[in-house]
Amino acid sequence: MYIKHKGEILMSLLMCTMLILGLGGCKKELKVGEDIKIDDITDFYFTYDGSTDPPYFQRYRFYTKEDKMYFYHEKREGDHWPLTEGDITVSGSKELTADDWDLFFDYLIEGKVVARQEYTDSGNGGPWTFLYWKKDKDKYQEFSFASYEKQKGFEEYCLKLVESMSE
Repeated sequence: MYIKHKGEILMSLLMCTMLILGLGGCKKELKVGEDIKIDDITDFYFTYDGSTDPPYFQRYRFYTKEDKMYFYHEKREGDHWPLTEGDITVSGSKELTADDWDLFFDYLIEGKVVARQEYTDSGNGGPWTFLYWKKDKDKYQEFSFASYEKQKGFEEYCLKLVESMSE
């Protein structure tokens, strides 16, 4: 390509620089522990919602309210799908200690958060995991654990919290 004028050269360089900076400065995913800190987390949902026979619904939620940290558990049961709030058979909340919250964060660390997507054709029951934090602008919320082992450890941790609520 032959460029005749200095202005065209400068414009081409400027356009290339903008393109490079635009692509390099736009993150497609965020990492928990680096981009999202423990003190920034406000809400985390972990939900299974299956249309199997019988249908299955299980939700764990970790959230902050008025500078306190909480765990919420909900189970829905019934013979129809979708299961609604009217089908809740077990639920409860528990205030967490700082150590509990730190352990929760240990399972999330190094996990990735990407832009939320619709999965209308998957038929997958989950888990559906969403992370919200103070600087979230309703763009990045869909969470994935760093490993399958961390996810399974997280689920075991949640079961222990549920058990401690019934003691």
